[in-house]
Amino acid sequence: MAQLFSKGTNSVARVTLLGLVIFFFGFWAIVYAIYFSPYTTAQNVPRTQPVPFSHQHHVAGLGIDCRYCHTTVETSAFAGLPPTTTCMTCHSQLWTDAPMLAPVRESLATGKPLVWQRVNQVPDFVFFNHSIHVQKGIGCSTCHGRVDEMPLTWKAHSLYMRWCLDCHEAPEKHLRPKDEILNMQWTEPKGQAQRGRALFAEYGLNPHRLEQLKDCGICHR
Repeated sequence: MAQLFSKGTNSVARVTLLGLVIFFFGFWAIVYAIYFSPYTTAQNVPRTQPVPFSHQHHVAGLGIDCRYCHTTVETSAFAGLPPTTTCMTCHSQLWTDAPMLAPVRESLATGKPLVWQRVNQVPDFVFFNHSIHVQKGIGCSTCHGRVDEMPLTWKAHSLYMRWCLDCHEAPEKHLRPKDEILNMQWTEPKGQAQRGRALFAEYGLNPHRLEQLKDCGICHR
């Protein structure tokens, strides 16, 4: 009987199978890289704003408290964005003719608010409450990064569900004393896990509540 396949057929088959394996894993590696890249998450990418507002200057340089502009961060789901009158409290006296502040002056004159671009925003199907996180010991920098070092504001984390769950599954790693909530320079001290468990109890977060933090309905309502 005549030979159906040439001597090189086995080599071709092996190379083809190896190529399929490499293609399969390579394809998903590329998808994974794109999924977590700044192209998709907008992480570490400064947002263009109507006025180039610098948190670095206002927070680190001038020492302005976060709550001066984000007035509802302790009481509401939304931290709040400052109205033009908040900006003009200072800028009616300082840098009154600065060209970069022209949109602020125009907003005050016309009564038309500035349209700030949201930097950190979760999808519509996700419920997030700033006040409960602040009240239970989660500091601003835990989610927003070192805003006091940002000349223009960017997203410090992806805000993907897995990132949120990492905290919800082990919140003691991130809890801090309430007088440190607004401290951008705060770092987790030695023995944070033990201290965090103590704060967990102090803030009224019992073990049963910990299980509820992992429930889908906490965020997806």
